[in-house]
Amino acid sequence: METAGAAVIALIAAGLAATADPAGRLLFALLALWLAGLVATDLLLRPRLRADGAGLQVRTFAVRGRLPWSQVQRVRVDQRSRYGLTARALEVDAGDLLLVIGRRSLGADPRDVAATLNEIRYGQAGQASRPAPG
Repeated sequence: METAGAAVIALIAAGLAATADPAGRLLFALLALWLAGLVATDLLLRPRLRADGAGLQVRTFAVRGRLPWSQVQRVRVDQRSRYGLTARALEVDAGDLLLVIGRRSLGADPRDVAATLNEIRYGQAGQASRPAPG
């Protein structure tokens, strides 16, 4: 939904860039380009994260590939508050690799994604042996 909204706003900004004064043209053109890049990134890199019993499939600019559960040391949610706003990101720690993926890229609340990943990783029967969160 956010991707479609960004595409519509990019088209509107491109239209305004054609009719605005010179300074406005530059600003609207930059906005249209930035939003078009955001839309392209969303379309090309979706889904960012997939999980199954064998591990994670990751698609980011820096990392593309399979990450087996044996390499994953920890899955947690990083939560920070600033200026009255709370930001959450999913952190997947795999030794030398630390993936940090935000809500917008995940398409869901990082807390829900972390819970789902841990269910997939440890299974319903393994919940008693699940390590403590954090």
